[in-house]
Amino acid sequence: MRLLSVVCSLLVLAAVPAAAESIRYRTDYKVTLGALPIARASFVTEVNQTNYTITGSFNSSAIVDVVTKISAQTNISGTLTGDRMQADRYTLIYQSGKKKQTYDVRYRNGDVTDTVILPEPKRRPRNWIAVGPEDLKSVLDPISSLIIPAGEAACPRTLPIYDGESRMDLVMTPKGTRSFKVGGVESEAVVCSIRYVPKSGFRKGRTDIEYLRKVEGMEIWFAKTGTLKVYAPVHARVPTRMGTIYVSAVEFDG
Repeated sequence: MRLLSVVCSLLVLAAVPAAAESIRYRTDYKVTLGALPIARASFVTEVNQTNYTITGSFNSSAIVDVVTKISAQTNISGTLTGDRMQADRYTLIYQSGKKKQTYDVRYRNGDVTDTVILPEPKRRPRNWIAVGPEDLKSVLDPISSLIIPAGEAACPRTLPIYDGESRMDLVMTPKGTRSFKVGGVESEAVVCSIRYVPKSGFRKGRTDIEYLRKVEGMEIWFAKTGTLKVYAPVHARVPTRMGTIYVSAVEFDG
């Protein structure tokens, strides 16, 4: 679940309009383990003057399905304050084989007001670092958090994220610029390195948490969209114990 939250956070491409009319925007991503295709993801964003929704899907490829079929559907709805997105509700339905988990989070003014996980997970209190009330203040959902207004630097910044189970910080620092090409678009992207900082909502000593906390080389590339003038992800690199996962936009409005 932790790795999925990090990867899904790096997948999203959405937009905040400067115009008053409603806008619908879609983008697709490919996910590879090294050169091996392992998944596809799609996100659709709809924005009007005051509200927005983002719906996303993630499906493993046929080669992964031989072992375990993995899928996820997410939905975020919220309000616009100037050029910023503020989630009111975040849901994630995650399925691995026959195991299915649903996360439903409600927010008010950036604070979490309610979380429901179905089925309710079994935890060992002795090893579990619980999410406290202070962890649920001034947080972001994993998807809207990566929408950067054009007037701001993509990094440095720290994203305080709550995904329905765990509270984490993604600490982003500048790493220069890179040229990229997506379809017919050639442009320059701002590269940010990422450091994963677990805060609460996980089992102490868990190996995947410790790996993500210590790993180096995680990064995300932001580029400005041509139509709507916000910074959005076009590429991401996530080292794992199985190899490096790459997330790349298939199409981009540059």
